[in-house]
Amino acid sequence: MIIFTIIGALVGAGFASGQEIYLFFYRYGTNGIFGIFLFVVISIFVIYKVLKIVYQYPINTYKDFLNHIFSDKKILNHFTNIIVNCFLGITFFIMISGFGAYFHQEYGLSKWLGVILLAIFSYLSFLRNMNFITKLNSIVVPILILCIILIGGKNIINLGIFELTTKIETKHNLFWILDAILYASYNLILLIPVLINLKNYLKGKKQILFVSIMTGIVVGIISLFTFFLLINVDIDFSNLEMPIVYVIQNKFMEFKYLYGIIILIAIFTTANSVGISLLNNICQNKKSFPQFAGILCITSIIISPIGFSNLVKILFPLFGYLGLIQIFAIGNGSFLKIFQSKNK
Repeated sequence: MIIFTIIGALVGAGFASGQEIYLFFYRYGTNGIFGIFLFVVISIFVIYKVLKIVYQYPINTYKDFLNHIFSDKKILNHFTNIIVNCFLGITFFIMISGFGAYFHQEYGLSKWLGVILLAIFSYLSFLRNMNFITKLNSIVVPILILCIILIGGKNIINLGIFELTTKIETKHNLFWILDAILYASYNLILLIPVLINLKNYLKGKKQILFVSIMTGIVVGIISLFTFFLLINVDIDFSNLEMPIVYVIQNKFMEFKYLYGIIILIAIFTTANSVGISLLNNICQNKKSFPQFAGILCITSIIISPIGFSNLVKILFPLFGYLGLIQIFAIGNGSFLKIFQSKNK
């Protein structure tokens, strides 16, 4: 159940649509495959460290977690909390916009229909809180993973290993390393509050290690399958909001409606995971929860016209840089230790 909740938070509209995999990995050709492996390694490390900290110490909120990793750096603590809350909110807005983009690209319907529907469903889901999302993820995320593997596996069988390798370009630059790190960084920004909310489900260090490794392996596998599906795109990626949807429509018509369900599930689970994490961070008491939930959902409708792909391309890399601070702090125990080690 924990593994599925974590994957549900990671695999959102940007991932399932192919936008993220293209932007951070596929455009680097064969190096992008190495980038996926780097992303998986970083993810396993950070998930393990965060769950271990949450399990060992009296941490119940994101503020408690920041107090632990940043020690007495109160200004940095406050700044990071603001940044993460902003990112959680923006990610929620991106999911809402992605829902509308899918309705428009797939069915030719107004984007507003999808946007308003998800905003309403999200509000109703928020009132049920994290227990509902955890149970929902335990059902829908395995279906999502299975479908991606099914479609991706058929793609590999159809093309063959030789054709796969010949169709992927080799680009000689090292920017793939930076983008792999940034991809892990911004994903983990929104994931850490979700991990904290899973505190009550943790049973021991062995379980934490198992959850971390299995999450990384599963996410790595479905990332590679999505990567290889992008080989089938025969037009400019800049013309597509959701490149994987384009591939399904042109190469795997028998999976069209099935993958449509995948996209909607991915958007819904991520939107609700990050939305609840944000609300838990900013709400002072349970009475204010419905009001803040309503404001969040209404704001998402207002911001949605900016566009799904534009939000992914501009905001995710930006927050990836900001998230590096948090990853370094987690790896070193506290931000203070980093400076102390440099001064010795």
